Amino acid sequence: PSSGIMWSITSTTAMAGRFALMTHARSASGVTMSGSTATPAVQSYKTLKGLLQEVSALSEIQGILGYDEQVFMPAGAAASRAAQKGALAKIIHDKSTSAEMKEAIDGVRGCEDDFDDVRIRANIRDAVDHYDKDARKSSELAQKEAQLESEANQAWAKARAASDFSLFSGKLTEIFELKKEVAALTRPALKDEPYDGALDAFERGMRAERLDVIFDELRTGLVPLLDAINAKKAADASIDAPHPALAFGEQWGTEAQAELSKSIAARMGYSFDNGRLDVSTHPFTGGAGPQDVRMTTRFSANWAEGFGATIHETGHALYEQGRDLGEEGLGLPSSQALSMGVHESQSLLWERMVLQSKEFWQFAAPLFHEAFPFTAEASAEDFYRTYNRVAPGCIRVEADEVTYPLHVILRYDIERKLFRGEMSVDEVPDYWVSRMKADLGVDVPDDAQGCLQDIHWSFGAVGYFPSYTLGAIMAVQIFDAAKAELGDAELRGQISRGEFTPLREWLRAKVHTVGSVYASPDELLTSITGGPVSPRPFLEYLTAKYSELYEL
Repeated sequence: PSSGIMWSITSTTAMAGRFALMTHARSASGVTMSGSTATPAVQSYKTLKGLLQEVSALSEIQGILGYDEQVFMPAGAAASRAAQKGALAKIIHDKSTSAEMKEAIDGVRGCEDDFDDVRIRANIRDAVDHYDKDARKSSELAQKEAQLESEANQAWAKARAASDFSLFSGKLTEIFELKKEVAALTRPALKDEPYDGALDAFERGMRAERLDVIFDELRTGLVPLLDAINAKKAADASIDAPHPALAFGEQWGTEAQAELSKSIAARMGYSFDNGRLDVSTHPFTGGAGPQDVRMTTRFSANWAEGFGATIHETGHALYEQGRDLGEEGLGLPSSQALSMGVHESQSLLWERMVLQSKEFWQFAAPLFHEAFPFTAEASAEDFYRTYNRVAPGCIRVEADEVTYPLHVILRYDIERKLFRGEMSVDEVPDYWVSRMKADLGVDVPDDAQGCLQDIHWSFGAVGYFPSYTLGAIMAVQIFDAAKAELGDAELRGQISRGEFTPLREWLRAKVHTVGSVYASPDELLTSITGGPVSPRPFLEYLTAKYSELYEL
């Protein structure tokens, strides 16, 4: 159940790559510079740093408003919250594009060589890039964007509850029209492919042309694997039949699920002193920076979904809590997540490489036996097989590893068609139904289980969905590197004993504290694995794992 999405989506634009550290002097302010003279660029950077941290603090307030809206806010406050978020967005935009900010930006533009510290270089590159994009958008447009997203989110919630897409289609049309306008304004260099501007906001450097190649390779590899699994299941229905003790039902008390989920999250390294776990319609991770990282999940008769969602969100939260708190990190661009795909790689690594491994259930099965005595007859192997059943269905967040990318590709195709004007919003429900039948052989019974199931479009996250599958691809590559460095047998043994600290600390050093020091996910992956983002290891992992599970 890959359910996570960051509520407070950080800017993920281009920034500094890999730089060699040279001999340096450190000024009293902590700014690292070449030589011993405080150049004009150094003075400008000191000013810029303060301005960026002020904007970051305001953005963190925005994150709290968003979290409260999804978790605690009374329904009657929807209109006032939309106005509040719109007003705050205007303030943030005005500060981000102020004359003082422009002066500081102009003072550091093209002056990275005045600094030796790779984080300062990254801060400058990203700050300049963010400013240039923000300056192309008026404060009125920023306010309109924030207010529309809040209104659209409320419309989506009502439409989903009623399973009636028509209650949301009007606002969704406005969302896509506005996102096209914003993409064209802020990223004019990408005008040849309108969707690239939306995609780049979440996955820096990624383009639709490259995604087409990646997704085509996935389709080519996944369809025959899924066909083989379905044929095996048709011939032998018992091959992945769940153990009777693990069947979904009301016997899985939500309070017991919550307590066990919290204990595993803490064991993984999540700090409840700097976060909390709540319940929401759609699990997500948000809050106000690395010192206040909140996450939500949901519990029901489907125990596997709730537990899996919590592990997934904990992966997101560990990334956030592990961000750099140093002098050139806290509240500055270099400490931000590199991209949403990288963020998803961290949640999916814990969910799929750890939770869905045989070793994890050697550790966790006894905990389930204790919390839910009726599961005593279910072995670790039974739990493992329950979490790794391939069963095409309507719901993305409940999808298995093999079919999940096909859910993402559907949403990607719809977004591109809407951006290109090849489809109207009113056509989305019928297109969704036909593609689900063609791609997965699934009949979609209603809008709630179809095109209204995801929250993303309602708050403007157009271009986000590809990050899920890119994250899954990266998760396999990063976990392979962890096994190589920590030792395959050693790491698996640690997981089987519930010893997660070595893996968490390795990820913290390789990914979390690195933040946005690299210019792209390809550069980050190359630093960790020796190569760029590639779907091949992902396909090899799925083929090997499910060939064994289904005796192909």
